[in-house]
Amino acid sequence: MKILGIETSCDETAAAVVENGAKILSSVVASSAEMHAKTGGVIPEAAARAQVVSVLPVLQEALAEAKCEMEEIDVIATTVGPGLVGSLLVGVETAKTLAYLYQKPIVPVNHLLAHIYANWLGGPAPEFPAIALVVSGGHTDLVLMKTHGKLEWIGGTRDDAAGEAFDKSARLLGLAYPGGPAIAATAEKFEFPNSNFKLKLFPRPMIDEPNFDFSFSGLKTAVLRATQDKNLGISREQMAAELQEAIVDVLVTKTLRAVWEFKPKSLLLAGGVSANERLREAFESKIKHLKLKVNFRVPAPNLCTDNAGYIAACAYFCHFPVAWESLETKPDLGINGQV
Repeated sequence: MKILGIETSCDETAAAVVENGAKILSSVVASSAEMHAKTGGVIPEAAARAQVVSVLPVLQEALAEAKCEMEEIDVIATTVGPGLVGSLLVGVETAKTLAYLYQKPIVPVNHLLAHIYANWLGGPAPEFPAIALVVSGGHTDLVLMKTHGKLEWIGGTRDDAAGEAFDKSARLLGLAYPGGPAIAATAEKFEFPNSNFKLKLFPRPMIDEPNFDFSFSGLKTAVLRATQDKNLGISREQMAAELQEAIVDVLVTKTLRAVWEFKPKSLLLAGGVSANERLREAFESKIKHLKLKVNFRVPAPNLCTDNAGYIAACAYFCHFPVAWESLETKPDLGINGQV
């Protein structure tokens, strides 16, 4: 089954052709990040206008790269939310038009659920049950996946997402947009004064609370106060390293607490922030140190950020009976496609 995925939830315009939910035949992404860097963040109207211009060329390139015509596509899958309303409308209307013209079925896909399915692309399928951490610019959520289509939300941020803390703090530090990569690159330049030096400047919100919730709004305030404190005397490189370590500590500690409690076979990272190398290293190190028996999976960096490959993969595994032939009991698919 060949699925054409379309993703326009924020500032990227993406299309991909994926076969049987796992094999990427093509993946094309046009980003307007350079335009938004001038304003320090995404302006929804500007993003949607850029997507109107980009969506057809991106689709044409994805089909050409996959060496496939629209007639050979079995299904069209498109993001329906969450996201910026104007941006989502571009993708949805494009998908509806193609579905009408070529008489193809159309599948609505939840963007957050789809992020998790980047872990099914280009490798062996993760085993269930699984704990998934979805961490991005707008979301930080922990999900228990019992099987495809059967999920339980077990915790998430009560205010700001981890990615937002990166972006807004980068702005406070005078770094470029997008903030996550800028913070990571600046943090790498920090030279530790000695081997015993610990990054402990900023608080670790809710890290000791007996739940799986997060809070990152206070970290932005802490960064603001640190930048205003003329007596603090630390470099921008150290400030970036301190912030990154605080966010990583919280994400790793609370996620592994969920692994300890639910004892899943797989631990899956997803979302743009999961491309952060320090986060990946910290998870691998802590899992090894605690001797946790869990298969840790994280997508390639280019599959962590917004793309249409995981939209197509999600549609395949969560919407079509063909994906369930090896299962004894077909799971309840009622939650899929909701905004």
